[in-house]
Amino acid sequence: MMLQSAEFWVAIAFIAFVAGVFKPGRKVILGALDRRAAKIQSEIDEATRLREEAQAALAAYQRKQREAAEEAGEMLEHAREEADLLRKRTLSELEEALQRRQKQALDRIAQAEAEATQEVRNHAVDIAVAATVRILEENLGDERGDDLVKAAIEELPKKLH
Repeated sequence: MMLQSAEFWVAIAFIAFVAGVFKPGRKVILGALDRRAAKIQSEIDEATRLREEAQAALAAYQRKQREAAEEAGEMLEHAREEADLLRKRTLSELEEALQRRQKQALDRIAQAEAEATQEVRNHAVDIAVAATVRILEENLGDERGDDLVKAAIEELPKKLH
């Protein structure tokens, strides 16, 4: 009964058709799938390789960046040290210059004091001499003046030796 049914024969024909078409088409389909899988695998390999290269490049960049930052830090520290040395040297030179100028000013003041003292002494001597001359002129006569001059002349050799 089953052999007389049309559905049975359609099912058998369908299975035979599928089996007949599947066998030669299977190689084509499987070959296409294998090629597609190989292509996908090569793309995955290429992407992996590119990712590894990118990671290596990133690591190299980060290393260079760290080195550059360290070098910049060293340069900054060196510049600070140089600036500190320059500041200290400049302050020392300024202090020395100020001390020299202060000494020069004190020397000028001392010299001016000495000159002023000498001028005062000279002026005092001039005043004393003028006063003495005036007093002598007013109080001494000619004879008494001549006696004093002779006595001074006689004492002069004793005072010079």
